[in-house]
Amino acid sequence: MFFKAFFTNSSGILTSRIFGFIRDLMTANTLGANIYSDIFFVAFKLPNLFRRIFGEGAFNQSFLPSFLQTKYKGGFALKILGIFCFVLFVLSILVYVFQVPITKILAYGFNESTIALAAPLVAINFWYLLLVFIVTFFGAMLQYKRNFTAWAYSPALLNICMIIALLFANSKDSYESVLLLSYGVLAGGIAQILLHIYPMWRLKLLKLLLIGTKELKHKKDSIKQSISSFKSQFFPAMIGSSTAQLASFIDTLLASFLASGAISYLYYANRIFQLPLAIFAIATSTALFPLVAKYIKNKEEDRALFELSRSFWLLSALLSACVLGGIMLRDEIIWLLFERGEFLREDTIITASVFSAYMIGLLPFGLARIFSLWLYSHHKQTLAAKISAFSLLIGAILSIILMQSLGAVGLALAGSISGFVFFFTTIYFFGFSKFLAILNKPKWIILISLILCVLWALILAFKHYVFTLNA
Repeated sequence: MFFKAFFTNSSGILTSRIFGFIRDLMTANTLGANIYSDIFFVAFKLPNLFRRIFGEGAFNQSFLPSFLQTKYKGGFALKILGIFCFVLFVLSILVYVFQVPITKILAYGFNESTIALAAPLVAINFWYLLLVFIVTFFGAMLQYKRNFTAWAYSPALLNICMIIALLFANSKDSYESVLLLSYGVLAGGIAQILLHIYPMWRLKLLKLLLIGTKELKHKKDSIKQSISSFKSQFFPAMIGSSTAQLASFIDTLLASFLASGAISYLYYANRIFQLPLAIFAIATSTALFPLVAKYIKNKEEDRALFELSRSFWLLSALLSACVLGGIMLRDEIIWLLFERGEFLREDTIITASVFSAYMIGLLPFGLARIFSLWLYSHHKQTLAAKISAFSLLIGAILSIILMQSLGAVGLALAGSISGFVFFFTTIYFFGFSKFLAILNKPKWIILISLILCVLWALILAFKHYVFTLNA
């Protein structure tokens, strides 16, 4: 059951990221790394931030336990849908009305003329947040039925729509290209919703929502209690699940004070960093959470620890290999993906350095996700939020310090250091004794060490005998 869910999520994420890299390749070719690419990434940053926070755990970690426990599931789900859609609709209107001051907050270092260009794009892109919440809500209901397919593959539709927009933008000037790309984001959100409609109908979840209209009329008090339980878990879970995303958001804000192109270097590097994090860490935590939560609810902690241990070693092997390969092949990876059109060799070298700094934090960020599930399963969302806030504070302080001398590389390095803080603090509350018991697997340690040694030798041979990228 776990491995089926893991491979469904991994394959879906991989498909999405392949299209995502094609999208980024085309974006780099069309816009390069300059003020126009910076404008789009700022405009897309806020909705994309919340997409990752909602979609990569926070909503599910709060919705599913409450959905399982409530007696009137249709009414509860419909109420949650209505509350979130109303709030996000109002927020989108406010962003449209106050687009200039909000853009100043997102990119405080931009001058007035640049902010004037970026503000309308921020307003357009923000509507994606409402669309992606509906996608997240449908995905959570489908996961209740152990159906992961539509949820796993729907992000690919966003990238496909953006690719189509870039094809239309090929003959346009830079600002028109960014405008078309923004409308492509909205088209992608609509396509993602449509993909979920059929499985929702087939599994009779749309019927459940329809029944919920009657439950809301006659079972208000019971549903209200379930809503209160959900709210008490959701906001801490949202903070606790957003460490990497909020760190990236802070990086963008600080990078607006650096030279033109810094935001783009961070974006392109972070996109590649997010690939192994999503394919392995997020797919693992998505598949693992229902099992761990179920075992802990049934007071079967030994079985929960067994699943956690197995996932830890699998994730350690996969992510360690990614870290080694990513750092050793950083220049080659950026060159292969982005160096064409307006994206020059100088851009490749800087982006590769930023990417390398991000990769240092891949292992702690990835492993911390699965240990955070233990806290969520014990209804310790508030504790997880405090851990996240502490690591973010450390990361923000280090970002301000390191950017002075290292620029964009310093911002990425500060984020990685905050990842280690996040991981070790999570382990402290998980329990060092339980963590040491998981670590006490000599066979796994030897196997991973051998794999890394072989990988190191193969990469050295490849760079020496097959391909070397000259500066």
